[in-house]
Amino acid sequence: MSRQLFKSTVVVGSMTLISRILGFIRDMLIAHIFGVDSATDAFFVAFKIPNFLRRLFAEGAFAHAFVPVLSEYKERDNKAELKQFIDKTAGTLSVFLALITLIGIIAAPVLIMLLAPGFMWQGNQYQLSVQLLQITFPYLFFIALVAFAGGILNAHGRFAIPALTPVFLNICMIVTAVWLSPLMEEPIIALAWGVFAAGIVQLLFQFPSLMRLGLMPRLRLGFDDSGVKRIISLMLPAIFSVSVTQINLLLDTLFASFLTVGSVSWLYYSDRLVEFPLGILGLALATVILPSLSESHAAEDAAAFSNALDWGLRLVVLVGLPATIGLLLLAEPMLSTLFQYNEFGASDVHFAGRSLKAYSFGLLGFILIKVLVPGFTSRGDMKTPVRYGVYAMIVSLGLNLALVFPLAHAGLALATSLGAFFNAALLLIKLQRDNVYRPADGWRLFCVRVSLAAGAMSAGLYYFVDADWWNHWNSLTRVINLVKWIGIGLAIYTVTLLLTGLRLKHLAARRHDQP
Repeated sequence: MSRQLFKSTVVVGSMTLISRILGFIRDMLIAHIFGVDSATDAFFVAFKIPNFLRRLFAEGAFAHAFVPVLSEYKERDNKAELKQFIDKTAGTLSVFLALITLIGIIAAPVLIMLLAPGFMWQGNQYQLSVQLLQITFPYLFFIALVAFAGGILNAHGRFAIPALTPVFLNICMIVTAVWLSPLMEEPIIALAWGVFAAGIVQLLFQFPSLMRLGLMPRLRLGFDDSGVKRIISLMLPAIFSVSVTQINLLLDTLFASFLTVGSVSWLYYSDRLVEFPLGILGLALATVILPSLSESHAAEDAAAFSNALDWGLRLVVLVGLPATIGLLLLAEPMLSTLFQYNEFGASDVHFAGRSLKAYSFGLLGFILIKVLVPGFTSRGDMKTPVRYGVYAMIVSLGLNLALVFPLAHAGLALATSLGAFFNAALLLIKLQRDNVYRPADGWRLFCVRVSLAAGAMSAGLYYFVDADWWNHWNSLTRVINLVKWIGIGLAIYTVTLLLTGLRLKHLAARRHDQP
């Protein structure tokens, strides 16, 4: 199982890597063309709301409620029954999404007022935010159906197409930024239309794969269907349990709207860099491990269930730790290389660097949550992650109030990071206490090896890299040196791991009672 999980994770991670690279190109263009001002703050707030709801309903709650139920239907090996379940789920979901989208467009002024109240004192910024939100909100309708289609494909082992789909959001936004924005009176509005178009393109991209499986949905209402009812009952608590980090990021935006102009944008750009490893590893792991855990639970194979979790946790530590170190020690060089052009100046790099370091501190916590929550939702337990999510959100909110005054926007990022670790710790302790997850042999030696490698990497980057160099170089020199030092850091980490005896086979779970 571990080998298959690893291969699937590599596939999803590779496709996600392509999307993230295009995402950086997109953000570089946005920084180059639009800079950091009240208009970009308005767009990032408007884009964050449907994007947040997408993660809340689609990638988060819906995926965790839909995939376990879908896995049970697959276990019955009745294609007609499976198709009927998918048709009714698609029809019911479409009606629900259409209603939410309509309400969102009408309530856009209220949503901006609630989620970015600081804009109320900036009349033009508030009105622009409302207009942008009304254009981008329908993205939720399309992208949630994309997530539904992706859930079907993932459950059938088709991981590449769903993982590649986000590429089209970046392509559409790049096209509108370059060619449409110069034609508009308010250039930033072009980005909103790019988001709208991307939703349609991403949905259409899923259709051929669904047709090949013979599972292209025909929309039918199914509010009385037992499977749909189960999804709804599981989805309501899951809305919160799998999306605590996103809620905390939204709270960061709320607080940041009261701070210095540019604070929302600095948080956005630093969050984008953290999302790079989080998307490649965290999203890939969550995508692959949920169907695996759901199938193990449906087959009542407790050992396979625990082994899959153990494998996921080891991979989080192995890959997440060097990613954290890289983001911490190369924060400003990365921001300078990617965004410091024209309207995005050295001071923006400095302030965004502060929040990037704070967010990167919590990277392991963010990824751990993505691996640990499926350990509950795959078994139909939505209440426990909800309860722990509430606790974590309260902690993060309290830390926001405590840290925003001394650290400004960086304090908001640090509060979110600390809340993520608190949430992950609660989830892990509960899984072990309930004997759902039993750590396999070799964890102590594994952690020693990884710690030594992380220490060697940290020392190399800390003593030999000066962040001030990047301010004096042209763009090509920045790129060359950033790639060089990332490569050197990874080489130090990898060589140290090999010298201490770590091999890929050590990721596979082994217990005393196993051969």
